[in-house]
Amino acid sequence: MTEFKRADRVADLIRTELAEILLKEVRDPRISSLTITGVKLSDDLRVARVYIVEMGKDSLDEQTAAGLKKATGFLRRELGKRLMLRHVPEIIFTLDRSFAYGSRIDRLLNEIHETEDKDASEDK
Repeated sequence: MTEFKRADRVADLIRTELAEILLKEVRDPRISSLTITGVKLSDDLRVARVYIVEMGKDSLDEQTAAGLKKATGFLRRELGKRLMLRHVPEIIFTLDRSFAYGSRIDRLLNEIHETEDKDASEDK
């Protein structure tokens, strides 16, 4: 049976709780379209790097970043209420670039398929 590190289990719990807090309790419209894609927690449980993506965008707007910066204290306080940890980790928000990379690959594949379909229809 595979053993998971405690940091991995706590990171998953932090991701779940932060997503719920963002969905139900944060009223700032600047950060309403954010999705948490993952959390990496340091082994000592002191620093949580939270990976986010703004739906429909490949980058993070300045207003969204400002909203996140403003809400970080609230999010950390709410996490402290929900988690049974001695220390609530410092939260560092990071843009998840894998979604932008994936959408770029998707666009390129669609262009290839469109070109192939166009060439096939011209050959007939």
